[in-house]
Amino acid sequence: MTEPAVDSYGMAAERAFAEVWSRDALSVRERRLVLLGLLVGQGLDDQVAEQLDAALRTGDLSESELREVVVFLTHYAGWSRGAQLNAQVEDLIEQVRQGRSGRPGPAG
Repeated sequence: MTEPAVDSYGMAAERAFAEVWSRDALSVRERRLVLLGLLVGQGLDDQVAEQLDAALRTGDLSESELREVVVFLTHYAGWSRGAQLNAQVEDLIEQVRQGRSGRPGPAG
């Protein structure tokens, strides 16, 4: 019987990320804001979506704070990236609200 393969790279990467996110100088909220700005600026929309979801669901950022991030980053990352971010934020807010209410939202 062979032992399952160990994902040593994955384990090392996870440990490194955990260490970076647990340092004391910045809060998780502050780290998430910095990371969102970087990801939006680079146009990494899939990773932006993951961070937006984590920020809202953990309470690191509220709906109104996410919308303010859109306004702020649009001025620095450009209109097209800001428009994409706005769509991501509004879609996420709607999904979370639907999940809380247990009802589907408006079609469209």
